Amino acid sequence: MMSVRVQRILLVPLDPVHDVGIKMIRNGLAEAGHDTTLLPPDLAVEEVVERALQADYDCILISRTMGYGVTELLTRFIELVKNAGIRERVKLGVGGMAIRPELVDPLGFDRSFGRGTTVEEAVAFVEGRSVKEESGAARRNKPDLTAGFSYRYGEERIGSLLDVIARETVDWAAERTTAALHRAQLRQSAFMQGDPADGFRLSGAARREYAMCCSQDIREYYAAAHLPERVQRIRTSRLEEAVAFCLASAGCKQDVTLHHAGAKPVVLVQYGTGSPLMDISHMKVSEAWGAEGVIHFDPAWGARSEGLLEGCLSFQGDGTVITPDNIRLLRSALLPATLFQVRAHRGLNTPETVVIAGEAGADMTKINIAYGSLGGGTDPERLTVDGIASMTYAAQYGLPYDIVTNEELCGVPAYKAFAGMLIGCALGRLTGGRPILQPLFCYSPEAMLQGRMHDNYIDFNTAKIQVLRQIIDAPIWPGAPIGFMTHTEDRVQSSVTTSLHAALAASLQVDAMTIASSDEAYSGGSISAQARVDTLRGVKEALRFLGHGHIAPTPAAKGMSDQLLEQIERVLEQVRSVGFVDSLYRGLLGSTDDGAYPGRAGRGTVQASVYY
Repeated sequence: MMSVRVQRILLVPLDPVHDVGIKMIRNGLAEAGHDTTLLPPDLAVEEVVERALQADYDCILISRTMGYGVTELLTRFIELVKNAGIRERVKLGVGGMAIRPELVDPLGFDRSFGRGTTVEEAVAFVEGRSVKEESGAARRNKPDLTAGFSYRYGEERIGSLLDVIARETVDWAAERTTAALHRAQLRQSAFMQGDPADGFRLSGAARREYAMCCSQDIREYYAAAHLPERVQRIRTSRLEEAVAFCLASAGCKQDVTLHHAGAKPVVLVQYGTGSPLMDISHMKVSEAWGAEGVIHFDPAWGARSEGLLEGCLSFQGDGTVITPDNIRLLRSALLPATLFQVRAHRGLNTPETVVIAGEAGADMTKINIAYGSLGGGTDPERLTVDGIASMTYAAQYGLPYDIVTNEELCGVPAYKAFAGMLIGCALGRLTGGRPILQPLFCYSPEAMLQGRMHDNYIDFNTAKIQVLRQIIDAPIWPGAPIGFMTHTEDRVQSSVTTSLHAALAASLQVDAMTIASSDEAYSGGSISAQARVDTLRGVKEALRFLGHGHIAPTPAAKGMSDQLLEQIERVLEQVRSVGFVDSLYRGLLGSTDDGAYPGRAGRGTVQASVYY
């Protein structure tokens, strides 16, 4: 490394009292080997210039915290320095809470530093170098949430039950097929044989065959280019211009981080504005403020229609339409280190969605048979066949997938939801996948009805993480999102509850977490970029506050965890006796009394496989 010339620096706290910031800069300069002199606070500018004349200083750094009379004071200082004949040989820098570069720069300083200036930036200014060049700020690497996990069971009895249930379910599904599986095969062939310039669109006989496997609304698109209600095609010229603008405006910064101590948990945000162009804007804002991953949120109607559309499309409603073109476009807009997840867990197009995600370069997907069957509206038999095929595709593409327990939001107790999630994990192990456990992390309906969070929000959430770790060595990703039902429509409250849950997640050292925008839980309209920044900034502060600290649950958490373990094992024994699919219909993994209802979409569409 090139040596830096030792310089003499005069440090001036131009305030009545406040000099902590400039003392920190003095420490940084001293560590770098420079000769520093720190003046006492509350000196008049005339006294400062007199002290500057007493030695041959290379640089003078001024700090100002108080906001009154800043411009007048600094103008007077510059005049005196010039009159004293030392301006030409001394480099001048000014910074502090009261400094606004747009007001100070015209006064004649060599550099001004506003709020948030680091010690390294001040040292780099003194040494005449770029912070990035010398500090070697590391570019973010894409995290792998599943690295280092063995997926071994810690509870032998539960592990044995899960393996038996998984093997029997995979054997059952192997004898059955659905239109979704055929569409996934056609779509995969189109990717293998198609032209990237044409968006890998289906053509010829494959297009006609695909359309015959679709519901009427999608079939009309392939027959006569008729789009479903509120779906619109995006003009190519407008698309290219808008994407170029978003990317140029956002730049390529990759060193922004939310973390203060360690790299866990990875922070992801979900989007789904309906417009890929607006999605890109939100994605770039999220990246700029430190989000490490984004989750594609698709429309509810897409889960209930057989078949997927093609082209770059927008939708005037909840979620952004999944098409090969849309997903590839969104992937291309992200920084290389940003995780990209396409959820595929709850509808009639799950296998095909996984294929599109894999071919488009997504990093993860989302598959959960139990939730999609009991809280997502899809027939359990249908989603079991499709879900296992989706897990097989995910393994083929190397896509990890989380298994969300959003049926808890319907009112299903955690132990039933966890039993379903663990069965999904066992199916993933058997099909060669890398599943991720995603427990709900909030003031859930069960907690409300059973009083589990009457005292605090810590114990029950902690118990959930503890029991999962006791059962299996697998990654854990609380979310969908954290704090969801704990939020109110008040943006401050929503940001605070997200931040507190983030601190708890970090204390528990989970692997990832999904956070919502401050207006997301009860938004009456579009989700704003400012609301995304609210929670990202709040999470950053929470992680800084916690550092390597720890949030301790009360002794009640251990009792909750032990109870969950017993209840999970009891449910798995019941599922083993009747079979996984029947257990979904019979309410063993969530009953109508709990608030779970076996879905109807796709009912009666499962057929015997031609191989049997």
